[in-house]
Amino acid sequence: MEAWLYNLLQWLALPEHGLSTVFVIAFISATLLPMGSEPAVFGLVKLNPELFWPAILVATAGNTLGGMVSWWMGWGTHHAVNKWRDSSTHIRALAWLEKRGPKACLLSWLPGVGDPLCAVAGWLKLPFWPCTLYMAIGKFFRYLVMTALLLWVFPGQI
Repeated sequence: MEAWLYNLLQWLALPEHGLSTVFVIAFISATLLPMGSEPAVFGLVKLNPELFWPAILVATAGNTLGGMVSWWMGWGTHHAVNKWRDSSTHIRALAWLEKRGPKACLLSWLPGVGDPLCAVAGWLKLPFWPCTLYMAIGKFFRYLVMTALLLWVFPGQI
């Protein structure tokens, strides 16, 4: 098992397979696992500046697909949360999300609350494709801004 994991990590290592690494990390980090993908994007772009736009687009795609998985997880667990249906926090959160609809998924880029927000959008059965579109927009701008800022703050560090 350890050899398999070592070989997988070696295959995904930057920069040989950088875009695939960014995709996998961005995908996994968009699920409910506590992981950030920005360091991988930044590292790849720092090592290969010509991959700025491909890295942003691949990270956006991976993170959006991960958000879509979170949406489906939320949709699938709709009936599991019936026990706290009447809590005041639950009622306020539902009212807020229902008022904003799929546009609330623009906030899917936020650390800590963005990925669960995608799951809750699925649980509320908000329309899948509009949610996906807003997730992609929010995540694209997160990667664009974060990577550009990091490149600006650390211009010649490598």
